[in-house]
Amino acid sequence: MDAPLQYCTIEGQRGVVRFLWAKGVKPVEIHRRMLAKYGQSTMSQRKVYEWVERFKSGRTRVSDEGRSGRPSTSNSRRAFSPQEYRN
Repeated sequence: MDAPLQYCTIEGQRGVVRFLWAKGVKPVEIHRRMLAKYGQSTMSQRKVYEWVERFKSGRTRVSDEGRSGRPSTSNSRRAFSPQEYRN
């Protein structure tokens, strides 16, 4: 058995879903194969089903669509307490 890949981007995993679905592989089998390759970094089975449905509906892109609304303005993952905001 091949060693699992350490990391695969979300777009890369969506591309795998699209490719295998186009080959006629069922979503549950797609997820099983991805788990064997990507391990714990694999998207959930539910997400595999959601992406298969999107591709069935005619979607071809694997990248995220633009979103409306205010963009994120923070580039820090650190959470600040309310007291720190006042200083």
